Amino acid sequence: MSLARRIEEYIKRLLELQNAVEIQRSELADHFQCVPSQINYVLGTRFTPSQGYLVESRRGGGGYLRIIKLSWENQPQAHVKKLYHSLGVEIDQREAEGILKHLNEEQIISHREYHILKAVINRDTLQIDLPERDCVRAKIIQAVLTAICRNDLGREC
Repeated sequence: MSLARRIEEYIKRLLELQNAVEIQRSELADHFQCVPSQINYVLGTRFTPSQGYLVESRRGGGGYLRIIKLSWENQPQAHVKKLYHSLGVEIDQREAEGILKHLNEEQIISHREYHILKAVINRDTLQIDLPERDCVRAKIIQAVLTAICRNDLGREC
């Protein structure tokens, strides 16, 4: 079995016990007797939002990795996953507002969250030239959809 596969299996076993794990990259690298960049490779290729995971990283002396299993398969998260995968690399303001409105109508986000997010993705807020503005907006919407499906926040959608 390859090193990347062993690291992946180890992390997945940890996630079977809980929805999120915190580990230090250096400790993981020591455990597998590899360089930290190998850990980065595994996380970047096998623990992505589209594969059902969110990886948060804090660098520095007390740095850690938090790996969170997303709930893509439960309702309404399965619907959110579909939205996530339907997004391209760009999205215009009207389309993004439509997604947010739909999330609000389905009671996945509150009315207040809808208005906050609508303000964040507004062209007046994102004062960047096209097409970069639409790319940034798509990244924001993807981040929102990913955050909705986090299991470690103690709140189900």
